[in-house]
Amino acid sequence: MVKMKMDPPRAKIKLLLAEDEKLNEDSVEQQTNGNQSTTITQQRTYKWWLLMTIYTFFLLSGQSVATLLGRLYYDKGGNSKWLATIVQVVGFPILIPLYYLPSYKSSHTSNIITNPPSLLVLSGMYFGLGLLLAAGCLLYSVGLLYLPVSTYSLICASQLAFNALFSFFFNSQKFTPFIINSLVLLTISSTLLVFQNDSSGSTPVPRAKYVIGFVCTVAASAGYGLMLSLTQLCFQKILKKQTFKAVLDMIIYQSSAATLMISVGLFASGEWKSLGEEMEGFKLGKSAYVNVLVWIAVGWQVFSIGAVGLIFEASSLFSNVISTLGLPIVPVFAMVFFHDPMTGIKVISMLLAIWGFVSYVYQHYLDDRNSDTGKL
Repeated sequence: MVKMKMDPPRAKIKLLLAEDEKLNEDSVEQQTNGNQSTTITQQRTYKWWLLMTIYTFFLLSGQSVATLLGRLYYDKGGNSKWLATIVQVVGFPILIPLYYLPSYKSSHTSNIITNPPSLLVLSGMYFGLGLLLAAGCLLYSVGLLYLPVSTYSLICASQLAFNALFSFFFNSQKFTPFIINSLVLLTISSTLLVFQNDSSGSTPVPRAKYVIGFVCTVAASAGYGLMLSLTQLCFQKILKKQTFKAVLDMIIYQSSAATLMISVGLFASGEWKSLGEEMEGFKLGKSAYVNVLVWIAVGWQVFSIGAVGLIFEASSLFSNVISTLGLPIVPVFAMVFFHDPMTGIKVISMLLAIWGFVSYVYQHYLDDRNSDTGKL
């Protein structure tokens, strides 16, 4: 009888010990999973910053080289606005080999969405963005034809204000104090150049043509800001892909549509008939003429990879901030290659642009740190 009375407490104790052991195992497993999750998050953070650095370098280098060579084309005898426009988009075939990279194949197979958009929706998206791209490139070509390169590059910074406005409506962009500070500084940086005397610049032009160039450049900047916001919206609402293929598709199909439209304008305007004569009269020779056009095309494609990549990884506004940061860089090279004067106003403009860039990057650092804290 004593034995029968002692069995239930012993069984209960064994059951409690077993439950306690299971809780300890679960606790160890959760801690291990938490450590693994933290490690994965840190790896993703490092990878993200590495990609952002690469895309930023592509954007800044491509933009600077292409802009300076575009000015060189005009200065040495080129005068076809349509040819200067088409070279901004026609270089997309050089990106096709990127589809065969091993890293692309692995990411493509692991990020397949179940309900892809229809061919009609995709065609309409790429055609619409291509139309905006073609119009913007033409307006930029006219602006670069009639404005000194330093003035042109820094007027382009107005695209930041337009993009901020469109991002607020289309992309639900939140404006923190650091972002507002960045936008204000970058806008002031470009606005200062309005007071710059360009009479000694690389391209003195009549007042009427200067006004045309100014208006076209501002209009192109507005169109570019709209295109960036719509591109981000398309990534979020239509493509819904976290793959490198999404970036390549966006650049290649959009550029294909823009190339087709600009080609129609080139032949309809009749400018193609004078291209042979233009090549013959180019001051640096035929070979240099071809090389300048080829490298303009390559530069703008490198820029496109950086711009679309930053939209994909961050936002259209961030891509535009980086682009605006690069605009004050161009006058430095213009001073060297085109003998544009480097005045105190331009120096202040560049310092403000760098300050604005650092402010924006710091906001992303805070967002990233808060995100990591919330996951722990």
